Amino acid sequence: MDVLSRRLAAAFGSIKLRVTLSAIAAMAAGVLLTAVVLVDQAERDTLANHRERQLATVVNTAAEISARVVERQRALRTSGEQLDASMLKDPARLKSFLDNKPLLRGMFSNVFIATADGRMRAYADEGGVRTPAVNLSDRGYFRRAVGEGQPMISEPLPGRVSGEPVIVFAHPLANAEGVYGVIGGALRLASRDLLGDLAGAYEGDVATMLTVVTDAQGRVLAHPMRRTLLQPLSNEPRLNEAHAQWLRSGSPVEPAGLLLRQRGEVVSVAGVAGPDWLIWNALPEGELLEPLHAARRQALAWAGGLVAALSLVLLAIVSWLLRPLAQLTLRAQHLFDGSQDVHQGWPQASGEIERLSRVLRHVGAERAQLESFNAEVLRKLSSVMAAAPVGICFTRERRFELVSEEFCRLFGRGEAQLLGQPASIIYASNEDYLALGPQVIDAFKAGHAYAGEWQMLRADGSRFWGQLRGRPVADGDPAAGTIWTIADISEQVAAREQLEWSATHDPLTGLANRKLFAQRLARVLEGRPRSIPAEVVMIDLDHFKPINDRAGHAAGDAMLKAVAAAITSRVRASDLVVRLGGDEFALLLERCPLETALRIADNVRQAINAIALGWEGQTLRVGASLGVAALAAETPGVDEWLAQADAACYAAKAAGRDAVKTAQRPALRVVG
Repeated sequence: MDVLSRRLAAAFGSIKLRVTLSAIAAMAAGVLLTAVVLVDQAERDTLANHRERQLATVVNTAAEISARVVERQRALRTSGEQLDASMLKDPARLKSFLDNKPLLRGMFSNVFIATADGRMRAYADEGGVRTPAVNLSDRGYFRRAVGEGQPMISEPLPGRVSGEPVIVFAHPLANAEGVYGVIGGALRLASRDLLGDLAGAYEGDVATMLTVVTDAQGRVLAHPMRRTLLQPLSNEPRLNEAHAQWLRSGSPVEPAGLLLRQRGEVVSVAGVAGPDWLIWNALPEGELLEPLHAARRQALAWAGGLVAALSLVLLAIVSWLLRPLAQLTLRAQHLFDGSQDVHQGWPQASGEIERLSRVLRHVGAERAQLESFNAEVLRKLSSVMAAAPVGICFTRERRFELVSEEFCRLFGRGEAQLLGQPASIIYASNEDYLALGPQVIDAFKAGHAYAGEWQMLRADGSRFWGQLRGRPVADGDPAAGTIWTIADISEQVAAREQLEWSATHDPLTGLANRKLFAQRLARVLEGRPRSIPAEVVMIDLDHFKPINDRAGHAAGDAMLKAVAAAITSRVRASDLVVRLGGDEFALLLERCPLETALRIADNVRQAINAIALGWEGQTLRVGASLGVAALAAETPGVDEWLAQADAACYAAKAAGRDAVKTAQRPALRVVG
């Protein structure tokens, strides 16, 4: 009995048995899948067979209409051969002629005979034969029939006598002298003479076949709903998608027929040769597939019942089989939370579960040893951090796990305010923090420590520049964490920025200097299409030298500052104001048409003229001559561009000063 129990325990502890039981579940799923696949295939076959039958039907319908068209054209031709020019002058003979044509009149809603100039000589409908005062010479089909001497079929149009929408068949009457008249017949679109009997019931019953006849322009000629006549087919919800697809394919009038796509419908179309009409047919897919849908539901119900029954059996079996595994899972949780000794509480099992239990016991022992080692490392690291003159922190999974006293002092936060918090709280913006991540990853992947300068954020909201350095604790293992050092380098950054500013700005006026001007000009020429306008304005002060000579250089410096302020007040925020040296200034106007640049230049001239600098009891004034040069497609470089602006400025000087000149045009004085 004990031997049997052990064998049973070993068998039911085997993964092989579990795979076998899973196969039973797979078989149940296979039953469900098979049922679905078979029903889907039946649906596809049903749709394919119906499409073939529907296409054949619409092709036959188109052929039937084509035959009817030919029949009516032949009847008109035969009747026309029995007429002569003299009969068109005798209303009585024409009336007798039409009275004796019951077959012809039965083919059309009305029949007419007209002279070549369009005067209707006889008109026959259900009310009899009469001669209405109607002229057809303005009708396109009539003019073509007379002019070309060929039979014509009109587009849908309102009848000249009936006023109803009709299609007119016209046949020229000719003799040796040429065309002397036209015999024609009209079909009312609302009648069933030619087209209407082809459309099935539609209104109030969307689950039926719909047949519609249109011309090549998509206007409805026949429809079960008469109010849609002459409306565009795009208004028909059961055919609008198919019509759009037909238009995209080139609008073929194909007598052999086409199958088109329409959501929820099976759609076919065939062309009628001659008048270029189209026969459209639609049948809801749901009407065809409803019996198969019912079969699908029944098959799914049976398959679902089978799967449910097998699932209950499998649930019971698997629960019994996996009981030792559940015990092992609970023990593993205790292993990693440290609440139980690593060597105690393991379940008694066999097979794969027993082997897994041994592996977990080994992992637990290794983990305990590693935690002891890590604790010792952290104790040593804490000692180093306490003595370091820079801020040190340890992060794992982007959260603080260890911070030094200096780190807390730098950010104005206590240790309790930092530990466990996301590392992003010490950065000036979240955008900076997100930008840092890829840079750090790239450095670590290359085997380097990371170093960079970033704006940091203190607890009180103040900011400082920090030198950030980081190195992973274990190469290739981001989960092991990262050691970071941070030093406050705000003073160094400020000094560096001051040096950079001094290198590119005029110390007297604070404006950009010649170096920065040249850099910006080169950037404009190299990095921007010439189609985007840009202008350079050269400014040379008038009457400045006497100020230095008479009032002294201190007065000259004060005047230069005043000029700088005046220029700055009259330009756009995006414009670059430059002091080139001495009494020379310049402007770079980007994205600025020449007309706007000239207006800005004249405003600057006026502002300089308005300066009245009080100095030691006297009022000092200056003027300005300005030259404007536009960046042209043919401008080869910066030097040529500046030379054009200088030339324009010299032209302003030569013309009497206090003026604005442009390099593209003769002397121009801008006013206002």
